[in-house]
Amino acid sequence: MELLKVDINNAGYSKGEAVIRDIDFSLREGELVGLIGPNGSGKSTTIKAIMGLLPYLQGEIVFGGPQKHYGYIPEQPIFYDELTVWEHLELAASAYALSRREFQERALELLKRFRLHDVKHQLPVGFSKGMQQKVMLIIAFLIDPDVFIVDEPFVGLDPRATKDFLQLLETARRQGAGVLMSTHVLDTAEKICSSFVLMANGKLVTKGNLEEIREQSKLPGASLLDCFSLLLGDD
Repeated sequence: MELLKVDINNAGYSKGEAVIRDIDFSLREGELVGLIGPNGSGKSTTIKAIMGLLPYLQGEIVFGGPQKHYGYIPEQPIFYDELTVWEHLELAASAYALSRREFQERALELLKRFRLHDVKHQLPVGFSKGMQQKVMLIIAFLIDPDVFIVDEPFVGLDPRATKDFLQLLETARRQGAGVLMSTHVLDTAEKICSSFVLMANGKLVTKGNLEEIREQSKLPGASLLDCFSLLLGDD
């Protein structure tokens, strides 16, 4: 099943001033699509377009899963200053109409997995970046969406939390979820992604799985980094 279809002719913050253009790709059940590109390539703007946060969009974004909603994990964690971790989780559960029993079971399980159970009644605004990122992960997995949209998830995570995160993503994919992940960590992306979307200068450069990317680059057996460096024209 196709969970997300992206077909952007052009989009930006005002009409006539497109920041991204000619971008099309899809996300199916169980897939993890890596959104890759240098700084300023348009990855974050594309994510904003998918989430309906751009003032101007010519094209179509279609969520096709059973629930037709997504979980977003931002690069920079966002919190309400006076809400505790538990209160943030309660707010998310309320927004997605989770039952009290389902909420408590899932929340406690996730808090224990990410080792935040003992601080669930503290304010996350005072946490380290890594701990804040863990809270963002917990909120996204709590609502059990069809699609996960993840922006640079590995920043600030320690190795154990990274492993927990990847295991949860794998479980969600086996259950039919799809993941769109923007990341600069290409060695990890090469290992975990089903396919890739490469962007540069606000446009799609190429897309496909690793073997297809290698064929397009004419670099059989090459790493993802080497293929994308060639496709981007880097020295």
